[in-house]
Amino acid sequence: MIHVRHLSKQFGKQTAVNDVSFEVAKGNNLVLLGTSGCGKTTTLKMINRLIEPSGGEIAINGVNVRQQDGPTLRRTIGYVVQESGLFPHYTVADNIAVVPNLLNWSADQIRERILELMQTLRLPETLLNRYPDELSGGQRQRIGLARALAVRPPVVLMDEPFGALDPYTRRHIRRELFELDELRQTTVVLVTHDVQEALEIADQIVLMDKGKIVQAGTPDDFRLRPANDFVRDFLG
Repeated sequence: MIHVRHLSKQFGKQTAVNDVSFEVAKGNNLVLLGTSGCGKTTTLKMINRLIEPSGGEIAINGVNVRQQDGPTLRRTIGYVVQESGLFPHYTVADNIAVVPNLLNWSADQIRERILELMQTLRLPETLLNRYPDELSGGQRQRIGLARALAVRPPVVLMDEPFGALDPYTRRHIRRELFELDELRQTTVVLVTHDVQEALEIADQIVLMDKGKIVQAGTPDDFRLRPANDFVRDFLG
């Protein structure tokens, strides 16, 4: 579903991402793991062109992402960020409906999809007319995911989506969400610095340091065959 080839990004004289390549199979979860400043979030944002690459190529479902303009591309890719990124002056229903409205869905289609997502994410319909600051952290994160899934995108990008939650809520919501059939049918790229999170949800892990990939593989590859001392130390 996603092919990244020799991706690089320079900010002035600083190289944030240096010759990064990986693939993500359809329906799999890939976790970009690493310390702060290692280039993982920059890599994620180049997939949907929130950041333009300095070099390399990204293709989604065989199509180079540069063949579409940025806003059109981003409407076809779900995006979830820390603290959910909800618009504070929009109700829950309006937040979920943002992309369907941009794609000119009918009011009936939007309403049906909103109710379907609320049921899927085990959220009461009574929340639909509330605003984000009236919700708990866990509820905001679920609504953020609902907005990302609204138009059934083939790819969802997640940037530290659970980072603002307390450890108990984070663990509970993470397990609950990644057991959803709707998310299992989607190709996910998730950024985190949390080793346990990566080992728990990833089909494939890409560990980065200083803009480069240190090791890529399955969770078992990391547990049983760490590539070097940096990987051993990072996994503890």
